[in-house]
Amino acid sequence: MSRTVYINGSYLPEEDAKVSIFDRGFLMADAIYEVTAVIDGKMIEFDGHLERMRRSLRELDIAYDPNKEEMLAIHRELIARNHLVHGGVYIQITRGNPGDRDFLYAEGESIPPTIVLFTQERPDPRHSKLDKGWAVMTMEDLRWKRRDIKTVQLLYPSIAKTTAKRLGFDDTWMIEDGTITEGTSNNAYIIKDGVIITRHLSNDILHGITRASLLKYAQSRQMKIEERPFTLDEALAAEEAFVTSASTYVMPVVSIDGQDIGTGKPGEHTLALRQMYIEESVKVAI
Repeated sequence: MSRTVYINGSYLPEEDAKVSIFDRGFLMADAIYEVTAVIDGKMIEFDGHLERMRRSLRELDIAYDPNKEEMLAIHRELIARNHLVHGGVYIQITRGNPGDRDFLYAEGESIPPTIVLFTQERPDPRHSKLDKGWAVMTMEDLRWKRRDIKTVQLLYPSIAKTTAKRLGFDDTWMIEDGTITEGTSNNAYIIKDGVIITRHLSNDILHGITRASLLKYAQSRQMKIEERPFTLDEALAAEEAFVTSASTYVMPVVSIDGQDIGTGKPGEHTLALRQMYIEESVKVAI
């Protein structure tokens, strides 16, 4: 059965959806995106994703300010039309179609943006078996320097993820100046002596919505947190490691470059954090 997608005000079967070959999102990766998780047909962290979307648009000088009620209605309509129970709603907003290819882009509101939304199904995260966890490898971080903007410039993370899969790993952690930045599509953490250690917010990493909420929930339970860079050696010597994202929630990392972290199994702190995050998020889902 075909999915229903949304393009610029219209709900269409996915096979009928079209975007111009001159759209700057296609030609220049001149676009941002967000994904909002869905559990039990309700959205997790919608407000946080909307605010980050607005920030990304401002940082790229794309003249569009999404209206919350309109965006909420579109998301809910897609969830209903696609009978989505568990998964996510993706939105991509490009600078639009100027009519031809040019490195220069029009400033202001001279052309309308292209707005695309679609859904993806995933299993119920509460029933996921986490007895294995992720094995990650490491690579040099060669992405651009504004990783805090959630753009569609995903070629290098795609290469890193595909390389990991080809070599038998689940994901790649990227290294810059001797420290871990993040995974291909997730924020990275280690736990040492019961302390959660994760890189501080800057242009070096995406300002994760799941990250923010997880740290808030952890603080409310008096867990210690250090926001700072950490090295590969620190990660290899850690008791536990994990990643967070809107698609994985909290995912244990059990080995790095073939070396076990801690016991080589998902750690008790990580599993407790995952359960806490999902339970607390479901309580306030909309």
